[in-house]
Amino acid sequence: MSVDERAPVLARTVSPPVLPARRPSPGPAKAVVVIAPFALTVALGLWGIRRQNTMWGDESVTYQLAHRDLSQIWHTAQHIDLVHALYYAVMHEVFGLFGGGLLTLRLPSVLAMSLAAAGVGLLGLRLAGPRAGLLAGLVFPLLPQVQKFAQEGRSYAMVCALVTWATYALVAGVSHRARWRWAVYGSTMLLACLLHEFAVLALLAHGVTLVVSRVPRPVLRAWAVAAAGVVAGLLPLAIYSAGQSEQVSWIGVPVRLEYFLVVAVVGVVCALAPLGVRGPIRLSVLALPILVLPGLLLLIASLVKPLFVDRYVLFSNIGIALLLGALMDYFHRRQLSSRIAWIAAVAVLASLVQPSLSLRTPQSRSNNVTAIAAAVREEGRPGDGLLYLSGRHRILTAANPEDTRFLTDLALAQDPVSSNTLAGVELPAQEIAARMLEFDRIVAVRAAGAHSSADPREEAKTSTLRRHFREYGTTHVNGARVTVYVMR
Repeated sequence: MSVDERAPVLARTVSPPVLPARRPSPGPAKAVVVIAPFALTVALGLWGIRRQNTMWGDESVTYQLAHRDLSQIWHTAQHIDLVHALYYAVMHEVFGLFGGGLLTLRLPSVLAMSLAAAGVGLLGLRLAGPRAGLLAGLVFPLLPQVQKFAQEGRSYAMVCALVTWATYALVAGVSHRARWRWAVYGSTMLLACLLHEFAVLALLAHGVTLVVSRVPRPVLRAWAVAAAGVVAGLLPLAIYSAGQSEQVSWIGVPVRLEYFLVVAVVGVVCALAPLGVRGPIRLSVLALPILVLPGLLLLIASLVKPLFVDRYVLFSNIGIALLLGALMDYFHRRQLSSRIAWIAAVAVLASLVQPSLSLRTPQSRSNNVTAIAAAVREEGRPGDGLLYLSGRHRILTAANPEDTRFLTDLALAQDPVSSNTLAGVELPAQEIAARMLEFDRIVAVRAAGAHSSADPREEAKTSTLRRHFREYGTTHVNGARVTVYVMR
């Protein structure tokens, strides 16, 4: 064989083997899925975060209690608001580090909701791919309820973030079955429940997901052990806080039920599509229970005792964000007309503009304690008497004591701080009536929608005003009315 004839054989012998094409690294995609939702949530959270430097009643309670010592917070929790004691303790430390201003009150919620958005993105990525994860993570902060509570000095954003990451730990635990993952899941869920008891409803939704997914028995057993640990850790708080159930007596009918019903129906419709499947858990089987089940259980419980408030199940928005993100990804994969997609996207964004604007106004909350206190300051004169109808509404002006410093609180026997209460301790009915008759002018604060109480103290206040005083003028503000009475 000649040299020329051997050349092709040698060439075939020495040519390098053909390697399979390398898949693109998931690192960049995961980074985008995390960073983009996080950044969008931060931007929306900082937009109008001050709400014209106003505060509403529940935030005022956080503000007041977080400024107390930890021992005072604990003693106060023995009387009321035990379910929020851990949150107040956390905010006390935050105030100690960064100062107790309005921004410090709300920024932890912005950060928590941003972490929740990142977690939603990762859940979508794991269950349906990078595009679905990115879309779900971007949808989440656009939801009106998420925007609202991202700017509120209460525990609900933190609970939502913890439930989100517990859900991610659940999905990871099903796939990898490492014990430490279930320990992370259980501890994260327990912390969420200690911040707000109704987070335990997410635990039930997780259980339904695992049962419907028909996961192997060892996985179901691992979840059951973790769930038992969560319930055992929560049980003491649940038992002791049951004695304070009167603090939710204000719930008459389900609060903002319409939002939950609309979102639940949309979620069910989304789940009808064959959404992305990755791993042993389908996205719709995870998202639908956490969207529907917690609110549904609260509605069923409300047949016995009204308990449904939309913010109590804020974490249900995780489900609708995942479903909407996966549905948009499904449409993209089905090559839906780009023109139709753009029209739909613009229509959705346009529908969110007005709610987004209104959520950043003082009128977006059920009351405005800043305006109430300002009305008291403007209507009152130094030396006037001050009366709260009823006494528990003293918290409406307590955030800034300067607003009422020159007025005399006629019914107060012991202030809230020294009595380890939210609204202080009031005098006996006869003493309140006697003190009222010592003043020519009384400024009365009455919360909107407040009904006459059968309490003797409240009866003494109203009867004395009716018999011995006449109404001089009333100022109506968001959540209350401030009335000046003068002696007849």
